[in-house]
Amino acid sequence: MADVQFAPLRSLSDFMLESARFQMPNLNDPDKWANRVMHNLYYFQTNYFLMTIIVFLVIGILHPVKMVCGFAAIAAAFGVFVYCTNSQWTARRFKKNHPVISLIIIVAAGYLLVYMFGAVIVFMFGIAFPLLLTLIHASLRMRGLKNKWTNKLETAGLKRTPMGIILDGLGQEQEVTM
Repeated sequence: MADVQFAPLRSLSDFMLESARFQMPNLNDPDKWANRVMHNLYYFQTNYFLMTIIVFLVIGILHPVKMVCGFAAIAAAFGVFVYCTNSQWTARRFKKNHPVISLIIIVAAGYLLVYMFGAVIVFMFGIAFPLLLTLIHASLRMRGLKNKWTNKLETAGLKRTPMGIILDGLGQEQEVTM
């Protein structure tokens, strides 16, 4: 992690305005489309991280209670899932020994899930919407010469960035293509 360098924040002009060129990708050539997306993810990574944080915060400011409740509901569901998968026999024994209490817990959890559904949707939207915006921008933004040069440095291993680490972890190694 010591050799990780953060990519510079690209100007708004380069990201969205005057010098930016947008075009629909060739949907019949998914490899070329994926190549465009990968290169744009590398080149505009700091802009994408900043955009994601801003959109998440705006949704959080507009719906703060739902964001907190949605996060709490997802965290609780995850915690219950981890607990039940790790102590499966304890849960079965409790269900067998206390069927009425188990039924009450199941009904209460179901009610809570339905009650919190709106908050969960808002929280998931706060995560998914910035990712959708990133994918749309990376798909439509055409690459320039500076973008190609920066991606060559990343591919050659001269620069190691957070987006490179994330994409490597997802199994999306960048190929050496222009």
